[in-house]
Amino acid sequence: MNLLVTGGAGFIGSNFIYYILDKYPEYKIINLDLLTYAGNLDNLKKLPKEANHKFVKGDINDYDLVSKIIQENDIDMIVHFAAESHVDRSIQDPDVFLKTNILGTSTLLRAAKENGNIRFHHISTDEVYGSLGKTGIFTEDTAYDPRSPYSASKAASDHLVRSYYHTFALPITISNCSNNYGPYQFPEKLIPLLVTNLLQDKKIPIYGKGENIRDWIHVSDHCRAIDLILHKGKIGETYCVGGENEMHNIDIAKMILQIMHKNEEMIEYVQDRLGHDYRYAISNKKINKELNWKPKIDFSTGLTNTVEWYKNNTNWWKKLK
Repeated sequence: MNLLVTGGAGFIGSNFIYYILDKYPEYKIINLDLLTYAGNLDNLKKLPKEANHKFVKGDINDYDLVSKIIQENDIDMIVHFAAESHVDRSIQDPDVFLKTNILGTSTLLRAAKENGNIRFHHISTDEVYGSLGKTGIFTEDTAYDPRSPYSASKAASDHLVRSYYHTFALPITISNCSNNYGPYQFPEKLIPLLVTNLLQDKKIPIYGKGENIRDWIHVSDHCRAIDLILHKGKIGETYCVGGENEMHNIDIAKMILQIMHKNEEMIEYVQDRLGHDYRYAISNKKINKELNWKPKIDFSTGLTNTVEWYKNNTNWWKKLK
């Protein structure tokens, strides 16, 4: 199996490459990444030299490059991670999110269609569904209601992927996942930001009162879900992937403080994010029923291991901060 992985030098993409080449060492991966601020080849330094991995620096908006990669490497499947993904950055500069997340996805879809109708899997987010109150849960049938430039751009890309299935019979699947955590996550995101700040004896910023709720999944559980969708998922379908672990942001902060033996005086409450969604929660009912998937990593264990990873990899994150 020959895979074109976009954004494979990013957080989830690099973890996916490790996962796939460990489980299927005979697979060949072509990793296309532009190496913007969140793309980092250091993420892949621990790949064995004999790994079937080839890196190509390039833009997913470059149709000729994408087509060349597909043709020269006899690509069987495109796994599309590449995206601008930080809500705060999308508020500051929405246009780059539209270019990468919408136009980039459109370019990849066209290349997949025009080079043999290649199997296409699109990685998306639960944020396309909007914001929940204290009750309710997102499912594959939840109406889209994006509330930030980031989530709007991902919602648009989801719609494009489905349009290629219905219009051109492109064999696609989509996964909408909850908040990931784990090794190699860029330190602007909540968990690595808090951990690395504390490692530098800096206070940890919490939006508002920290009452916003997210569902957390370890990145390796997410990679396992993608693997199942790629190999056993039904073409044309969407699968929600959640961690079954809803947490208030302030409780995440307190858990990290406890793990790192710090007191709550290190918390600094800051002005809330514009349009900050209150709560996300996502149902695993479909993927559990159809593909027998459920998260395996206990959050307390996963969070402790993640803190240890950042402690042991200071050279990796200090350069980024």
